[in-house]
Amino acid sequence: MYLIDQQRFATGHWRELWSTRYLRTSAVVAGGVVLYSTNEFLTISMLPSTVSEIGGERMYSWVTALYLVGSVVAAATVNSVLHRVGSCLSYLLGFAVLGVGSLVCAAAPTMEILLGGRFLQGLAGGLLCGLSFAVINAVLPRSLWSRGAAMASAMWGVGALLGPALGGVFAQFGAWRWAFGLLAMASVAMSVLAPGILSVDSCEQNCDRAATRIPLPSIILLGAAALSVSVASIPHNTAATAALLIVGAALVGAFLVVDRRMPTAVLPASVFGFGPLKWVYLTLGLLVAATKVDLYVPLFSQRLAHLGPIMAGLMGAALSIGWTISGLGSGSLNKTRAIVGVVITAPVVMALGLALAGATHVQGATIGVIVLCGTALMATGVGIGAAWPHLSAWAMGDVDDPAEGTAAATAINSVQLIFGAFGAGLAGVVVNVADGGGVAAARAAFTVFALLALTACATAYRAGRRQAAL
Repeated sequence: MYLIDQQRFATGHWRELWSTRYLRTSAVVAGGVVLYSTNEFLTISMLPSTVSEIGGERMYSWVTALYLVGSVVAAATVNSVLHRVGSCLSYLLGFAVLGVGSLVCAAAPTMEILLGGRFLQGLAGGLLCGLSFAVINAVLPRSLWSRGAAMASAMWGVGALLGPALGGVFAQFGAWRWAFGLLAMASVAMSVLAPGILSVDSCEQNCDRAATRIPLPSIILLGAAALSVSVASIPHNTAATAALLIVGAALVGAFLVVDRRMPTAVLPASVFGFGPLKWVYLTLGLLVAATKVDLYVPLFSQRLAHLGPIMAGLMGAALSIGWTISGLGSGSLNKTRAIVGVVITAPVVMALGLALAGATHVQGATIGVIVLCGTALMATGVGIGAAWPHLSAWAMGDVDDPAEGTAAATAINSVQLIFGAFGAGLAGVVVNVADGGGVAAARAAFTVFALLALTACATAYRAGRRQAAL
């Protein structure tokens, strides 16, 4: 068994992360995550204006569904692409595809063309996010892993705030096409920074040529699972929605069986061993899934508290704000016992925040109740933000073979995406069963997701037990 030395718990300083030596790497990692996150939230906020101009309302849900499928598929190829062409060319490829996809969306005369652009954007986003963890693992010293993961987490929060704001402004002035054009220009600007991160040789010298093979059977199964889950909310029939979620779960099970037998796999072999890596991934996934009830916060805020679109959007961003602030603070921890305690406590904090948020969803909520709800949502974000940097660092190091480090790092994004898809699908099922956006639906959704967060207590304990023993 590969044991991690005590250096893994020594946390470096933020100034090291942004020192001359790592400045370019940190900037590209941060920029890639911001672009991916901003793109996701910007499009959602502009979609009503887009549909009113080019039509295609019947395909409304597919704009997000195809983006997610593209992200999952690309995330599963990151390890192979990285070993094949190196991080520099991988980032250039990601920025190029994002730029092209954004231009397709900007010029789209019909919804069908827009969907093609969104799929390209999803491919780029999955690649860029997966590369962020891989480059943190490969370039930064172990002492900066938690700092790097905290930075990536914070940048996701920045995009979650920036995206809706920009989308609202462009939609307000009927200039949604220019928003996609801005994304294309930002992609070009970021590509200037990519050269010099890692050379092709430095990526390939520590791996054999088999590592460059793309695991197509695994990717097909994972992509099919993502498609099944992401379209689960489209049918109005609850039974059909539940059936699609079950099919998605079955496809994930088939993926695990197939991937374990693949010579080149999406998941590192250590996931299937006796080590804690599987518990780390499960904890990451469950915490991400538990946040997806946040997708319905703007809807509930408008229908129950009668907030305007901008204020309702800010309520939906409260969780991201808590995640960002908490992640930056937690990334500074360097005592093993404190880190393990934070990770084990995080699901409880999230469950309490979600339960309180559910209790504050009442018809005609007062200002005080609205503030309390926003505070509860922020507390939920604080929970996952505190655990995320350390779980990410553990995932990169809890491997049986040091050579699996890159695969373990790139798999973080795949786990995040597929669990996020299931969380979003589950939220849709609960809200539909509870009959729409009323008080009963809000409380049912938050109760279910509070219980989901609590299930992560067991996996967090199993993930942290090994760390405490070192």
